[in-house]
Amino acid sequence: MQDIIHLLPDAIANQIAAGEVVQRPASVVKELLENAIDAQAKSIQVIIRDAGRTLVQVIDDGGGMSETDARMSFERHATSKIRHADDLFRIRTMGFRGEALASIAAVAQVEMRTRRPADEIGILLRIEGSELKSQESVACLPGTNILVKNLFFNVPARRNFLKTNSVEMRHILDEFQRVALAHPETSLSLYHNDTEVYNLYAGKLNRRIVDMFGKNYRENLISCQEETHYITVKGYVGKPDFARKARGEQFFFVNERFIKHNYLHHAVLAAYESTISEGNHPFYVLNLDIDPSHIDINIHPTKTEIKFDDERSVYALLMAAVRKAISVNHLSHSIDFDSNVNFLHSSPNPRTSEGIKSKSLSPAWEPSPTPPSLPTSRREENNLTNWEKLFEGFQKPEPTLTQTKLDLGETDELITSSPLSPTLGSRANEVSAGDEEDFKNRRLAVQIQNRYVVSAVKSGMMLIDQRAAYERVLYDRYLKQLESPNAVSQQLLFPITVRLPLTDIPLVLEMRDEIIALGFDFDALGPDTLVVRSLPSDLPAEDAQRIFEELTEQLRQSYSDLQLNRTETTARTLARRFASRYLVRLSSDEMERLINQLFVSSNPNYTPMGEPIFTILSLEKIATLFK
Repeated sequence: MQDIIHLLPDAIANQIAAGEVVQRPASVVKELLENAIDAQAKSIQVIIRDAGRTLVQVIDDGGGMSETDARMSFERHATSKIRHADDLFRIRTMGFRGEALASIAAVAQVEMRTRRPADEIGILLRIEGSELKSQESVACLPGTNILVKNLFFNVPARRNFLKTNSVEMRHILDEFQRVALAHPETSLSLYHNDTEVYNLYAGKLNRRIVDMFGKNYRENLISCQEETHYITVKGYVGKPDFARKARGEQFFFVNERFIKHNYLHHAVLAAYESTISEGNHPFYVLNLDIDPSHIDINIHPTKTEIKFDDERSVYALLMAAVRKAISVNHLSHSIDFDSNVNFLHSSPNPRTSEGIKSKSLSPAWEPSPTPPSLPTSRREENNLTNWEKLFEGFQKPEPTLTQTKLDLGETDELITSSPLSPTLGSRANEVSAGDEEDFKNRRLAVQIQNRYVVSAVKSGMMLIDQRAAYERVLYDRYLKQLESPNAVSQQLLFPITVRLPLTDIPLVLEMRDEIIALGFDFDALGPDTLVVRSLPSDLPAEDAQRIFEELTEQLRQSYSDLQLNRTETTARTLARRFASRYLVRLSSDEMERLINQLFVSSNPNYTPMGEPIFTILSLEKIATLFK
């Protein structure tokens, strides 16, 4: 019987290795930048064409290579940093496995010019698909100049899996930013299709942050430094009031190597405690300097994940360092001198004493902001009963399930739908025919903690997730607007300038048609700035910055994940993000309207992401709770 096991050809083995190292053009940028940093380069230039599909070029003024080293650098597992197994636990360089250039050359056409400062002439290598095409001596500047052309030219299937240019360019910008923040002492520039994107001069970290993200960061940075025998924390964190809804401006580095670590991110959030609103994310650029023997960086091909031998100590030290930085700058919660702290004070005025007790001790009391786009006013029930009689005879007819107004803003859109019936084939069938009459007739609904709505039905009690219900209603509304644009906009008296992370602008511009269909009107004013002329009528104009931050954050998270068309992706994205804006106190009319809107929607049972919206607690189930 013939043997069936054999060694893979080098070209195929290199392509398999490239699958781990080179996932997209951004991977090439990352590996070449790290090589330039390891070569002690003081100035690095990155040139991109077509988001890296056509060309990725990195030019540095580092140490360069000899002719032999240049040839060896394209061999698999060829490295200058590892001699023994123990060296893996003493690594402080960016690259060390010797797979980067070999993997890149396996799936692209590569040209490399390199010369050491002591040499009079350099070397030029041309490699395609791991095959050396030519080698010759050339005149070139000291350092290394690498051109990576036509990525995945010999693996069409891999090329087809690349995203749009805006998405791929965003990944390239992410990698560039990480290297630039880790090495502020190095000058870096980035050009895309002959347009300058970044031109960063060498300097201190705070200057690098301002040059990269904008002048408004200068006044919002807090220096964070703490040194112990185990670990040293250095960097900057943002002021609590500078926290944003959008993520992406949180950077961790360990020994100047970018990492992703949810556990350490939680430590930073814990340090901020209640100084930032829920759902907001603080800005930070923090480098942890630690003895390499205490970490393992060889657990992931991209080297963005590492392990600590004592994660709890790192967590505690990091949280203490950030908390100290915030407190030293007097940015933790200040004392509220307007509040009455004498909870047990016995006042001679019973009404005053009772007012203190009810306001200070009741856990249910809390200030409630006005909903951003719900039109009805906030009235206490006792006030309502005093003057409501003045308007008797002028009440609007009660909405029914066959004709319900979708009223989420200044414009009302009439929705026509058939009443609920057992033929819907959904969990709404659990609502009996008698319950349908309850929905048609005005019934008392109660809100719990601005989060849930409870309504009595004949079969028991219906508990509705308020956020999920609005997500379903908004999704149907946005989808209809996107399919036949008819959104009502509010023209701004003065255009508003919105500043976003540079990595988000290409994605927003790519989705511009879909966003405009919802009632927005905007244009790019610069590489990281938009000028907004109008907003959807149900969104407050003064909140344009936050609205676009929330919009881009959700687009960034979902656009590359959902395997849907762009219209449905946009509708899901916006509905999920803006539904949280309706977690506010609702009046009786608003709760009734929400229930009616929900049960004439396309699917009252589940959100567009498949999460349940309501549940029915039968009388029998409620009775068991008291046994």
